[in-house]
Amino acid sequence: MKKITVTKKTTAKVVGGLAKYIVLIFIFAFLLFPVYWMLVTALKTNIESYRLVPTLWPETISLDGFKTLISDGKFLVYYKNNIIVSAMAAVIICFISVFAGYALSRFHFKWNKMLLATFAFAQMMPVISRLISLYTILRKLNLTDTHIGLVLAISATQVPFTVSLMASFFDGIPGELEEAASIDGSGKFYTLFHIIMPLVVPGLLAVGVYSFLMTWDDYLHAITLIRSNDLWTLSQGLKLTYLGEVSDWQLINSASTLGTVPMIFVFFFFQKYMIKGLTAGAVKG
Repeated sequence: MKKITVTKKTTAKVVGGLAKYIVLIFIFAFLLFPVYWMLVTALKTNIESYRLVPTLWPETISLDGFKTLISDGKFLVYYKNNIIVSAMAAVIICFISVFAGYALSRFHFKWNKMLLATFAFAQMMPVISRLISLYTILRKLNLTDTHIGLVLAISATQVPFTVSLMASFFDGIPGELEEAASIDGSGKFYTLFHIIMPLVVPGLLAVGVYSFLMTWDDYLHAITLIRSNDLWTLSQGLKLTYLGEVSDWQLINSASTLGTVPMIFVFFFFQKYMIKGLTAGAVKG
């Protein structure tokens, strides 16, 4: 009886493990299929892309879409603008998040909880609900149709979350370290940048990666604030230049493929910091 019971338990365990991996593979394939279809369509000719019965693999691999984009000066301008805006936004958001997060974590005042509640409420508001007010403010400051204005608008959207995230990291640092540094004669800024900051580098990287990825994929702010063709970002340029009544799907998917390269590069190299940071923010925030 014991042998039969052990065998049944072992069989059930193996079957359960196989079922779990099959489900995971199915979910993984389901999530990655759009990426696969983008790559495949980028390698197809337009004639094959417009067929009634689609093909899962191109009959003839064509790189004409990539060649056209590389030789097209407009796409490279959009790409450059996207890198500039994303990098600027990441730097500004990290700078603000460090000081604001440290202040929320260490200096407890009467409106501390109210401020955190306001940040949480701001994260729940849809982006489109803030665009009218943002556009009005930036127009009065003569910052519409500029990269600076676009970066400030995107930063205002992301700062509530990133400040809360950095505050959660500072909360995990013992206050005794600052007390010891203060006894040794260290000032606030020296303590922050030489003692505390090295301990929250994963959080700072998480904020930087998050803000870069969110800005790279931004469309609503760009389409609202930017009008000049030479200032268009990648998503805006793809929509207004290459999408029309009769779309060149090979060109569009080639551009989308090239557009995902920086996101994949950043995510895979810094994913452990991003996951750690988002998890810490979810638990402590």
